[in-house]
Amino acid sequence: MPLIPFIAGLLLILLMVLSMPLLLVLRYRTGTMRRRARIGATTLNLISLLLSAALFVWFAALSNFWVPHAFSYSLLGLFGGSILGFFGIALTRWEKLPPALYYTPNRWLVLLITLGVVARLIYGIWRAWHSWHDAGPDSSWLATAGVAGSMAVGAVVLGYYLVYNAGVCWRLRATR
Repeated sequence: MPLIPFIAGLLLILLMVLSMPLLLVLRYRTGTMRRRARIGATTLNLISLLLSAALFVWFAALSNFWVPHAFSYSLLGLFGGSILGFFGIALTRWEKLPPALYYTPNRWLVLLITLGVVARLIYGIWRAWHSWHDAGPDSSWLATAGVAGSMAVGAVVLGYYLVYNAGVCWRLRATR
């Protein structure tokens, strides 16, 4: 009977891989959509992103024991994402209409971040596959698979959305 869970697991992995392009297109469309700025939603997003960033940095520091450069790459990614977040706020189109404030994120910046994630996913899978096959008995394939670079790209995304949501929250409070 262990054949049934194995086949179910393979089908689940296949479904995840095949749905990835659709999920990325939907993520891009959601990221470039015109939105109404709401104080409660932006504050909740900001608090949850601050918590996520703190947990991410803590886990990156913990991962540094097993994956070389995980902490430093994560901090650099967080810094780079924060810089992109400032550019995102500057390039956002703001509309002050009588009932509320609306904003539309810059399409090119959202596309750049989405393509960065896609490129890192593809490269990470390729590199993990090769390092798994090429790793000797004394070396860790996890350390040579490029996990630190993947964490850096994740930190770029996290830093971007952290600064971007902080900017939306600040802009919303400034217009009230």
